[in-house]
Amino acid sequence: MNELLHKNSPAYWLLPLLARLYLRLLGLTSRVTIKGQKDYPGPAAYALWHRQEALMFWLHRGSGMTGMVSKSKDGEYLARILLPLGFNFLRGSSSSGGVMALRGLIKAARNGYSIGITPDGPKGPIFKAQAGVVLIAQKGGIPIIPAACALSRKLVLRSWDKYQFPLPFGRIEAVYGAPITVAETDDIAAKTLELENALNALTEEAERLLAAGA
Repeated sequence: MNELLHKNSPAYWLLPLLARLYLRLLGLTSRVTIKGQKDYPGPAAYALWHRQEALMFWLHRGSGMTGMVSKSKDGEYLARILLPLGFNFLRGSSSSGGVMALRGLIKAARNGYSIGITPDGPKGPIFKAQAGVVLIAQKGGIPIIPAACALSRKLVLRSWDKYQFPLPFGRIEAVYGAPITVAETDDIAAKTLELENALNALTEEAERLLAAGA
């Protein structure tokens, strides 16, 4: 856990530092409204769409939450952002080390850690959940907490998921849904679709709340 794979360089030190300072600026200057239960009383798997992850890094800082970070050089930057913010991570992705990382996340859940995961990441398709988080919840014995947010000030990047980069001095609506439990006998595909529908509904709700407060 928390393995840094690439050699140190000025960029690997400076860019993550700037990113953390930016997240702090974002948190200090944004008006954030939270609906639902942000902090579940016990370990849980927090799921949100990949395009909305930046804000969640700030909202759940210091939580000890564990996630999956790719072994790529881009993943190295993310790992170095997350570690000082109080997150844990395992290295892997759908294309490299994913099975071992998935087993590691299940083990972390069984050991009492909450998990953070983007079920459409890292390559999509957009707004379509993959089964990994449902398997973690089932085998780890923890519920899934679906979450979404809407941003009044943002840059929308030209990525596969139209990644939303939050800008300071804006309004943010964060919405947490009811826990989704996954029993040992539940159908994985059906539960994955349930999660997908919940995330899309929460995203629409966050956007409605943002528009209502404009």
